[in-house]
Amino acid sequence: MTSDPRAGPPAARRTAGGKLLAVLDAFTRERPALTLSDIARDVGVPLSTAHRLVAELCAWGGVERDEDGRYRVGLRVWELGALAPRGLGLREAALPFMEDLYEVTHENVQLAVRDGTDLVFVERIAGRSAVGVLTRVGGRFALPPTGVGLVLLAHAPLEVQEEVLARPLVGYTRHTITDPGQLRRILAEVRRSGVAVSDRQVTGDAVSVAAPVEVRGSVVAALSIVVRGSSPAAVRPYIPGVRAAARGIGRMVALTP
Repeated sequence: MTSDPRAGPPAARRTAGGKLLAVLDAFTRERPALTLSDIARDVGVPLSTAHRLVAELCAWGGVERDEDGRYRVGLRVWELGALAPRGLGLREAALPFMEDLYEVTHENVQLAVRDGTDLVFVERIAGRSAVGVLTRVGGRFALPPTGVGLVLLAHAPLEVQEEVLARPLVGYTRHTITDPGQLRRILAEVRRSGVAVSDRQVTGDAVSVAAPVEVRGSVVAALSIVVRGSSPAAVRPYIPGVRAAARGIGRMVALTP
């Protein structure tokens, strides 16, 4: 199960700014549109307070109101998110390599970074006829089942690895690794080999291979290709290309001021 980095103090102890942030935190991938009552309930404030908070966010551009009266995250938040240093410079450096990889393979290409005990996808290129994936830019996912997540977890600080291994590992398919001992061995192999393979661990028809993006000796991201397949053999032809692209991204990021 993924951690919830959005958890904060009870509503009664939140500052005015904290309550505004809590409104934004109420929106999720599963619930992108909320009513005023939804927001009041999720934030833990009276309806009148929710109305005031939402009005402030609407005036700023952080929340927008649909024709049906429900609220969604506004473009102002997207503008700010695009300025995040870990995403902006990395995406600009990575896109040419990702586009080259896509042109050669016409498969799903994705880039992710670690945030605590989760990963966040910062860029992706989706093939029209490629296998379906659960990836979306800005989406958060558990580290263990994905190729990019295995790379990021393998190179994470020891305390992060132990925190993930101490939790119950969620099974997405019958192939998902849920045994901590087996996962520990896989992480060691990822560090040894320099690549990670996720064999149908997220969906039953997708296999991915990922490689680390290293900058000055530190792994800052992971790059992967996801293809339709029923065994690790499906991604073996793509390993050299993914490795080369990941190295290229790392060199470009290192040159970025």
